[in-house]
Amino acid sequence: MTTALDALGTRGFLLGRWPWRAAVYLLSSLATASAAAGALCLLCLPWLVLVAESFSDRTGPAAVLLALGALTFGLGGPLVALPLAGLERRRLRLVDPRPVTSGHRRPSAPGLDSWVRTRYTEAATWRELGYVVLLGTVVLAACGSVVVFAVLAGALLTSPLLVGGGAVSVGFLTVSTLAESVWGALAGLGMLAALAYLGTLVAGLHGMLARTLLQGDQLVEVARSRARLVDAFEAERRRIERDLHDGAQQRLVSLTLRLGLARLDLPPDSPAARQLADAHDEAKLLMAELREFIHGIRPQVLTERGLPAALGELADRSAVPVTVHSALRGRLPGSVEGTAYFVASEALANAAKHSGATAVEIDVRLERGSLLLEVRDDGHGGADPLRGTGLTGLADRVAVLDGRMVLSSPAGGPTTVRVELPCPSQ
Repeated sequence: MTTALDALGTRGFLLGRWPWRAAVYLLSSLATASAAAGALCLLCLPWLVLVAESFSDRTGPAAVLLALGALTFGLGGPLVALPLAGLERRRLRLVDPRPVTSGHRRPSAPGLDSWVRTRYTEAATWRELGYVVLLGTVVLAACGSVVVFAVLAGALLTSPLLVGGGAVSVGFLTVSTLAESVWGALAGLGMLAALAYLGTLVAGLHGMLARTLLQGDQLVEVARSRARLVDAFEAERRRIERDLHDGAQQRLVSLTLRLGLARLDLPPDSPAARQLADAHDEAKLLMAELREFIHGIRPQVLTERGLPAALGELADRSAVPVTVHSALRGRLPGSVEGTAYFVASEALANAAKHSGATAVEIDVRLERGSLLLEVRDDGHGGADPLRGTGLTGLADRVAVLDGRMVLSSPAGGPTTVRVELPCPSQ
């Protein structure tokens, strides 16, 4: 999927749609940047007063103005940034059609106090506020410069129509004759072509900035390869073989030997009774072990009642409090349910062992023919698939079903594992 920056080096760029999309994006950016600049001026009014007083003979309560400015900016800034960031994420499609999602967490409880506590303590809100500051300053200046360049190019293009009334000054040029105006029009035509590249470049860089800050947590697709898939399946096969050989198989051999000895001593009052009792105990132990082993391969509740019930059981057994939000109404293919279950299981295990999380949320729903599973925790983040946390193995398992797994785990948290599994029949 091409972005504005990608399109700059393509053939036929000037005749394509990207210069026009970039123009619309820049003009609308000029409007939103102006609104952001006005809002910032209001929020920083105490600081502006302090700066103005520093250039005059008057001296005011500097500490009070500093504190008041910090208060208005800290409290009012997120209220300005949140709706503006939502608008900017929608506008970003003009220059970058790739989907962009918010990094905000769902409030832990209904009510205004929970919303305020969540929004003012998450990193996504303050990244969006930083974007608004850049939008009202750097982006506003860049868009204004492109507009000035466009006005200059337009003036040169129309100079043959203006020179009839006398000499005309166009930027750094003065056109006084019709011949000079023709050269000016040619220069304007060249500037117009350059404007297409300049405007698209500025719009693309602005889009890159918006994606970096408004995406919230950078989603890094967990790498996978066919070689790792083969290695993972082979390792899994060896593990099952080892478990069967060292566990169930040895106990089956022991049980067979004991039953064979018991058959040699048929009288009820013989030592065969003791052997049969031991064999019975061994059989019961074996059955318990096999049940646990089968549950580890595929839980019975998943087979009988489906994914929502299995996730609920998983949440009940978790060491960290887990909330499950499920919008599923029917059963899914067994392979999809199994993969989603094991992703959730591994993510919960990682949250309990490594993240220091105090709460986990699991969202599962169907959307546009795919099962979407998100596991979010409020831990300290910093999860890295290269450190052997099991995430790479999960990505390999998801890849088998042509699915996609993305990880968001910045330092300081939160951590989000998102899985998309195709369900074409749903």
